[in-house]
Amino acid sequence: MFSGGPPVTTPPPPQGNPFAQGQPQAPQQPQGQNPYAQGQQPGFPQQPGQPGFPQQGGPYAPVPPQPPRRNKFKLIKNIVIAVVVVSVAVGGYIASRDDATSAAVGDCMHRGSSSDSNPDLEVVDCGDSKAQYVVLAKVEGSYSALTADNKCSEEAKDFQYSYTESGSGSDFLLCLKDYKK
Repeated sequence: MFSGGPPVTTPPPPQGNPFAQGQPQAPQQPQGQNPYAQGQQPGFPQQPGQPGFPQQGGPYAPVPPQPPRRNKFKLIKNIVIAVVVVSVAVGGYIASRDDATSAAVGDCMHRGSSSDSNPDLEVVDCGDSKAQYVVLAKVEGSYSALTADNKCSEEAKDFQYSYTESGSGSDFLLCLKDYKK
C-alpha cells in the first residue's frame, strides 16, 4: 500500500485499434450481454436457440398457405372422360335399337353370327341386301325351345324359325321365315 500524497488514478487502456488515435470509435457492446442480439428491444430477452430472430409480434407476420389451385390438365382430362362415357352410352343405345329387342312384325332381320345360341339378330331395312328373315309374330313372355315352336305355330302358321330372348329385362319370342326378295 501506498501512503501519502494524492491518490493516483490511471486511465483505462484504449479499446479497439490502438493505432486509430483521434478517430471516432464505434460504440462498444457492454460486457455481459449477447453481442449477436443486435436490434433487440430492452425487456425482451433472447430465447436460446434463436440468435438474431425477432420475438413474436415482430415486423413480419406468418405467410398464410396458398389455396390449392385446380390443375387445368385435370379439368380437361375429366371433361374428355365424361364426353367419352356419354358417347359410349349413346352409341350403345343406338346399336341396341337395331337388335331383336326392337323388332316388330313385318321387320326384316339379318343374322350376324352362325351360332345358334347367339345368332346376333339385327333389324335391317327390307330393301337391304343383308335382309334374310321377316318377323311374322312377336310374343311377350319366356319360352323354351319346345314351347316356342308350339306358340309360333299358333301365331304364324308358315313360320320357319323361332328365336327366344330372356334375361335382358323383357322376355319375348320371335317367329321368323326366310325373306324372299
